[in-house]
Amino acid sequence: MWCGDPSRIDTSLDSRAVTFENPTGARGAGGTAHGGRKGAPSRTVQSGETVVLCDLEGPGTIRHVWVTVPPARPEVMRAISIAVYYDGSSEPSVHVPILDFFALPLGRTAPYASALTSAQEGRGFNAYFPMPFRERVRIEVTNDSALERSLYYQIDYTLQPSLPDDAGYLHASFRRENPTEMRRDFVIADGLRGPGRFLGCAVGIRCIDGGLWYGEGEVKVFRDGDTDLPTICGTGLEDYVGSAWGMGAHHAPYAGVPLDVRPGDANPFAIPDFVSFYRWHVPDPIVFTDSLRVTIQQIGFAMFLDGQEAAMDAYVATNPPAGAGLGEHPRPGIAAAGIFERVDDYCATAFVYCSVPQPVPPLDTAAAVADVERRDYEQADPFEAFFDG
Repeated sequence: MWCGDPSRIDTSLDSRAVTFENPTGARGAGGTAHGGRKGAPSRTVQSGETVVLCDLEGPGTIRHVWVTVPPARPEVMRAISIAVYYDGSSEPSVHVPILDFFALPLGRTAPYASALTSAQEGRGFNAYFPMPFRERVRIEVTNDSALERSLYYQIDYTLQPSLPDDAGYLHASFRRENPTEMRRDFVIADGLRGPGRFLGCAVGIRCIDGGLWYGEGEVKVFRDGDTDLPTICGTGLEDYVGSAWGMGAHHAPYAGVPLDVRPGDANPFAIPDFVSFYRWHVPDPIVFTDSLRVTIQQIGFAMFLDGQEAAMDAYVATNPPAGAGLGEHPRPGIAAAGIFERVDDYCATAFVYCSVPQPVPPLDTAAAVADVERRDYEQADPFEAFFDG
């Protein structure tokens, strides 16, 4: 079903695609506008308008989603959303900012590639996670920005006689806490009932607290009756992403950091203004029978030199020590160092397969676009002037 072996020829699959050139995906119905000479590759989506990308009868599986819109300011890009409805449901099972669907939080694009998503040259957005549907699937894009946007897309899918009983529906939900609450872990995923599988997440952070490092917090997975303590407990944020000793921009098949936004002359050890990461649990599946809750702690690291005792006392007064607390450091000239609770601005899109379609929390666009404005040192994409003047 998942076409994992490219040498396999399965004639039970009916290969289709929907675009503005063939919005129904019907056989032999593509490219009818203007004699088939690229008559309808895109359309303009007005401010406040919702466009249906596809409305398909199953059973089938969406294999690939490609979308592009003209580059724009972060608050414009973040205000465009995607929603997916399965099997005639009136409530979406996917409802997230469109860039976040492609693992790019915070309204910013960046070139990167992963096993499931990519952003070619930071402009063409691709998703390759399978999206099975049994009866019907409808995908919509809404432009809640103040600007009209050109939209291009292609959704590649297959129809088939039936789906396996264990084929799950992809759910994607968006959460944000701006800011988080001290000593209360940010929730990445919660509320979906099993059986299911946690595919992974795309997390964005606007760092607003002090210290030298924001990512000491552990990712915890509570499943199937876990209450106070989780079954899966990580060792730190960058460790969850597969890196170590801090975290900079990079990308790999199952985890990476597309965004690390800071001034070009900034200390490489300084905390960035914005950072994001993705993590895909493909070869390391997280399966649950009944319930799932995924959280991440807001804990950082701070260090104080000799003579900075007053600054240390002030920081400890607002940021309680975590773990073993503040301790003496063996290196000369360092008075103390340790890990501390902190408060930052976190958002996350969680990707979860469930055996039954379920509604996800409705997207609050106003909350999603708040405080993502471009910093003075960030360069605008040259294409912005071409499209918006």
